[in-house]
Formats: sequence, C-alpha cells, structure tokens
Amino acid sequence: MTMTTTATTLPVEHRGRLMRIARDVTFGAGSRLFEEGRRADRFWIVRTGTVVLDLHVPGRRAAVIESLGHGELVGWSWHYPPHVWQLGAEALSPVRAHEFDADTVRALCVQDPEFGRAVATWVGQVVAHRLHATRVRLLDLYAPYGSGTR
Repeated sequence: MTMTTTATTLPVEHRGRLMRIARDVTFGAGSRLFEEGRRADRFWIVRTGTVVLDLHVPGRRAAVIESLGHGELVGWSWHYPPHVWQLGAEALSPVRAHEFDADTVRALCVQDPEFGRAVATWVGQVVAHRLHATRVRLLDLYAPYGSGTR
C-alpha cells in the first residue's frame, strides 16, 4: 500500500499504525465526499478509482483543481484548525478507499510525537502540492495567458 501524492509519502514505519485504524469505504461515481466550508472530520486514501478536487468559483461552475487516484490522500483540512474543508471532492468514477477518523488520528499524533511529526510532514507536503496545483489550475482557467506551464 503506497500513500503518495506527487512524491509525498508517509514513511513506511508509520503506515502500519495508520492502516490499523482504516475503514474500507466505497463511493459511487458522482458521490460527493465533502463540501468546501463544511466540517472536516475524516480523510481517505484512494485504493481504486478517481476523486476530483474542486473549488467553488462564484458565478461559475466549480473549478476542478486536481484528480487523485490510487494511493493518494484525499483531504488535509482535518489536520489543521479550524478543521473546515478548503476544497470539495467528488468521485469521478466508482471509488474504493481507506477512510480514517480525524479525531482518532490526531489523538495518535499527540500520543506518539514521532508519528505526529511524520503525519504533519506528510500532510504539509500534500498541502503545498495542492496549493501549487490550485494556483496553476486557476491561472489556466482565468488568467489571460494561463499559467505558462504548458
């Protein structure tokens, strides 16, 4: 089981601890995993299928920011107060995923500072990647000359 998002991984010595509290879930195509602005109380690691992250844009359809697949972390807002989703997420295809309760993971992080640092680093790397992806996607969609990355 890999837990990656564009070169970000949870070190192998901490994966087992996290996986012991995983719950297997499924989402049908078109199912919303979460909505921007709502309480972030769980997160997922995709096993199969595709989840798209989107951003509400007033007066327009939601902008799809990124597509996530096998081994990728869906949701980081659970880790940082005020624990409110910063993006939305939808299953683009049928999805099987490992689901984690945020309160339980945060408690494990407090109980084991080494595990907590590893999770914080992993989630922080995902946040940095998603911020960059959001910037590039919004420039591609709305800037006169796009992001310039293509």
